[in-house]
Amino acid sequence: MILYHGSNISIQNIDLQRCRPFKDFGKGFYLTDIKQQAVFMAERVSKMSGGTPVLNIYSIDDDFMNSSELHIMDFSSIPSEEWALFVLNNRNRYNDDIGNALCNTDNKYDIVHGPVADDAMAVLFQQYEHHYITLDMLKNGLTYRQLSMQYSFHSERALALLTKTGVEKWT
Repeated sequence: MILYHGSNISIQNIDLQRCRPFKDFGKGFYLTDIKQQAVFMAERVSKMSGGTPVLNIYSIDDDFMNSSELHIMDFSSIPSEEWALFVLNNRNRYNDDIGNALCNTDNKYDIVHGPVADDAMAVLFQQYEHHYITLDMLKNGLTYRQLSMQYSFHSERALALLTKTGVEKWT
């Protein structure tokens, strides 16, 4: 399987310490199997932070999600109540329930796979957090959106499964 990471730099060595916290699935290295999604991210990052869009390309065994040696959370491609709560918990800077299975701020999962919570979804999350909508309304609002997918890697042993196979740059 081929996975892509869009950035404004070519990444020679993945450093989990440089990854930002409070992302959808916690602090980790995010990739996608959708090339156009990674291209969009590379262009977005380079516009926000400067530099040239860079597509970092990695290969990984097709069956890596079936590893019995890693703790993996797979939300599939359909947003669910469990997925929404997981994203809310990881994005919440004040969440102190890190032992919760629906939270990965302690990196209890080596790899997490599921939909991307984009800016439009963030509005739904805010409405839910401010009690303007119910969890069912949040879930229904997510069901009809076209989703992008992501894989996040949270441990060195998960990163060891990745092999960098190339870089694409453009202006």
